[in-house]
Amino acid sequence: MTQPVSPPRDRTDKVPATGETPAWRAVLFRADARTLSLIGVLAALVLIGGITRPDEFLDTRNLQLVLTLASVIGVVTVGMTFVITSGGIDLSVGAIVALSSVWATTVATQEFGFAGILFTAVLVGLGCGLVNGVLIAYGGMVPFIATLAMLASARGLALLITDGRTQVVTVDGVLDLGKRDSYVLGIPPLVLVFAAVTVIGWLVLNRTTFGRRTVAVGGNPEAARLAGIDVRRQRLYLYLLSGLCCGIAAFLLIVLVGSGQNTNGNLYELDAIAAAIIGGTLLTGGRGTIVGSVLGVLIFTTITNIFALNNLQSDVQQIAKGAIIVAAVLVQRRTASTT
Repeated sequence: MTQPVSPPRDRTDKVPATGETPAWRAVLFRADARTLSLIGVLAALVLIGGITRPDEFLDTRNLQLVLTLASVIGVVTVGMTFVITSGGIDLSVGAIVALSSVWATTVATQEFGFAGILFTAVLVGLGCGLVNGVLIAYGGMVPFIATLAMLASARGLALLITDGRTQVVTVDGVLDLGKRDSYVLGIPPLVLVFAAVTVIGWLVLNRTTFGRRTVAVGGNPEAARLAGIDVRRQRLYLYLLSGLCCGIAAFLLIVLVGSGQNTNGNLYELDAIAAAIIGGTLLTGGRGTIVGSVLGVLIFTTITNIFALNNLQSDVQQIAKGAIIVAAVLVQRRTASTT
């Protein structure tokens, strides 16, 4: 018997039509366009600073200062990017930085020298992150409420420890890191730490299973659970990561200002969230970009520096930041509606 001849397969569904862009290329193009636009904004700000205050803004020491200031909030923003990518939020990062900095600069802690200050700052940050993670992941608390409670508690404890006083650092090894003699090829050590945290954060988010799980939890927690991901444990790890970044940032801040104060890290949570948003991280979760967040930090820090050099009022600066945030959110919504 002759075998029936099956009709030829229609492969038009597997081969993109002529001129049609594959989905992955479209996503990559949007990511590149977003990054290029942020670089363009940063370049425009540098141009404005160079035009308005050429001798001061383009001075090597001023550029080193901008990068140094960006390093502290930048480390916090890396941790915040992971949390927001997972669909969460952390309003307590500024307070955790304050608590870590004052706990690490007490007289008792300074007796243990450089290692004692660094270890205490990181340990306190991890401890606060652990409390946030347990309350949110296993206690069922909404991230906004849990981290808001941590914000109030950490600020209050920092005030209690210092009694409103500034705790001056007397450990030479810590203070020396802030001096120009410790710069490596003209780069401050704080900037090198920030660069290392950024590279590690990018690799973890984009090249590891942990990063893929973070994106999956932020995109659809139920689907992630059905796929075998322990969503609660992942969220706990993410808030631990955020606390770790706060502890590192607290140590960098101690090096920068040479003291611990209960007012340290004021409004860091707003700056970190804003930097992540304008960088392209979705507030609803499911998408995050370390490179975009770092560019967002540099943009905000450059704006602050330009306003300070031109003796402009801080209220105008806050209005400018608010306008940038609104514009970034509108761009996100437009991008999301076209995907």
